[in-house]
Amino acid sequence: MALSATPYKVELNLTDLDRGVYETLRFTMARHPSETEERLAARLLAYALWYDESLTFGRGLSDVDEPALSQKSLDGRVLHWIEVGQPDAERLVWCSRRTERLSLLVYGNRRGWETKVWPAVATTLDNLNVAALPQQELAELAQDLPRSIDWTLMISEDTVFVTDAEGQHELTLEWLKGDR
Repeated sequence: MALSATPYKVELNLTDLDRGVYETLRFTMARHPSETEERLAARLLAYALWYDESLTFGRGLSDVDEPALSQKSLDGRVLHWIEVGQPDAERLVWCSRRTERLSLLVYGNRRGWETKVWPAVATTLDNLNVAALPQQELAELAQDLPRSIDWTLMISEDTVFVTDAEGQHELTLEWLKGDR
């Protein structure tokens, strides 16, 4: 019997000072059985970072042909494809060909990825934007993530401030290429 996805109820009070976005968002997102809490938190941070009212979560790990998040036009074209993690160069090229804009939120230990994958795509993909999350701060934010996530999230310049039941977390983004 296959394991089913775990639903998470999310209330996100989003303030993006750089883009002038002020939203209170309530939604349910699913965590695939093989997905870590860190990846779930990274997807939620990516949602906030590139928030648009037409941005939607993909089926994630259960469908490799879908992005973690995407923004589509009214005629169904993918305008913005968002990945999280450390995809290989082949995956990034494949994604880049299917969208006008490709964004990647990298997390985890990036040493191997930055020496093997990053040089292969850094200058060849013109529609690629890449931001990296600090490993330790993301791990602390994602630790024991409750099934009802209530975050107040503020983005200012390259810093994301998240306030939850445990306190305030500060994550400084490192932009490897492009911007939001």
